[in-house]
Amino acid sequence: MGVGGLMALIHCDFFSKVLDLSTSMVVILPQLEPSQGGRRRKYPTLYLLHGLSDDHTTWQRRTSIERYVEPLGLAVVMPAVHRSFYTDMVHGYRYWTFISEELPALARSFFPLSDARKDNFVAGLSMGGYGAFKLALSHPDRYAAAASLSGALDIVSVVDDEDEEDNWREEMQWVFGDPEDLAGSDNDLFHLARRVARLNVRPRLYQCCGTEDFLYPENVRFKELAESVGLDLTYEEGPGEHEWEYWDQQIQNVLAWLPLKGK
Repeated sequence: MGVGGLMALIHCDFFSKVLDLSTSMVVILPQLEPSQGGRRRKYPTLYLLHGLSDDHTTWQRRTSIERYVEPLGLAVVMPAVHRSFYTDMVHGYRYWTFISEELPALARSFFPLSDARKDNFVAGLSMGGYGAFKLALSHPDRYAAAASLSGALDIVSVVDDEDEEDNWREEMQWVFGDPEDLAGSDNDLFHLARRVARLNVRPRLYQCCGTEDFLYPENVRFKELAESVGLDLTYEEGPGEHEWEYWDQQIQNVLAWLPLKGK
């Protein structure tokens, strides 16, 4: 534990070989007492993912995440992925390889972060909710728990929705490719949920969405699917829109739900 629960806030700029460019992450890290410097513990870690129009600083700017994690002895890693949907884009950068492989390895080389499955969690909002469930369902051996806040979870419907504006549909096809190839792929959370349900090792899931949120119908669809295949899902809904007042409250619920040792 840090000094009286104090936390260090680190803005980290680094080069990604996967992306072949310089990028950034914000890290919240428990602050050690000087006497502990020679025997650093490795901290449980929450990878906290941003939404479509956000960046790596937004959770820090729009919520009190640093204050919320103070008593938990928990590190938080907040990376930048732009509008990639945490995906190896058909026309763009390999953000899935970055977020699933390179980022955790680099973060652990820079900071005292645990690589044990029981100590690793991922959460995100909107696009980041999609990314969080995608990480945990793709790599259940690496993440003990994942949380989606107002997640864009039914990506097949999102990409193939003829009622969406043409520029949005075009952007999604630049990310994911032909909509006909998306269902049943490794970018389809419904497919991943069915697959992981057959495994012995499965992550705990937390899902919440406001009932006034435009993503509420697809959240209900994912909830029903997850429950039907027997995943360990905690689901919360109630009044709320797609906005930060809701997410600031819900991230506190997520932190209380995480299976942290000693809680």
